[in-house]
Amino acid sequence: MTTEGSPVQGLHSRVLDALGLAITAGESPPGSVLRTDEIADRFDASRTVVREVVRVLESMQLVESRRRVGVTVRPADQWNVYDPRVIRWRLAGTDRPRQLRSLTVLRSAVEPVAAALAATLATPEQCARLTEAALGMVRTSRGHQLERYLRHDIAFHRIVLNASGNEMFARLGDVVAEVLTGRTEHAVMFHDPDPAAVTLHVRVAEAVREGDAVRAEALTRQIAVGALEELDVLAP
Repeated sequence: MTTEGSPVQGLHSRVLDALGLAITAGESPPGSVLRTDEIADRFDASRTVVREVVRVLESMQLVESRRRVGVTVRPADQWNVYDPRVIRWRLAGTDRPRQLRSLTVLRSAVEPVAAALAATLATPEQCARLTEAALGMVRTSRGHQLERYLRHDIAFHRIVLNASGNEMFARLGDVVAEVLTGRTEHAVMFHDPDPAAVTLHVRVAEAVREGDAVRAEALTRQIAVGALEELDVLAP
């Protein structure tokens, strides 16, 4: 039986990442055919591993399998662009600036509304965790602690989306996490976060805790605008 962390599982992930990166970067353009036997030979992988990888790629709408044709790469407009792994691969490629901007615009449309809802619906426990995450961002916002800061930043935005009470917004938690992680891993961040942005997160937590939906939405919109302005500088 294959277990998590086993050599077979590691090979599966390696093949999946290699093919996913090649497709999303355009190295395997739409319409190109991936031969499973060639993939197996290239990675010294079993046919079973290759079939499993192809099934995952199919679930993301990146490829389709047809008898007597093989595995064909689908057009980009058919991909499941909300899949966290697709986002991760696209952020690792040459299309990173456009992908970051697209996702940040999505956040700017969703998160302010989510924050307003959270101010109305958040439980005391969610308010406490939101405040804790915001204060964690403050503590790690100096001294080049971006990895530690990232953990608190992701937690903050997940809590806002979950506290909105809207299951569609909540499902975007993984998308936002990938955006924030990609900005950090690919150096689309200043060495220390913008102090004004950090302060805004603290003020959002306060607005949510106080039940002020109008202020929570306005402050979160300021965060989104600031993120877009940062991209103008760091990923034009």
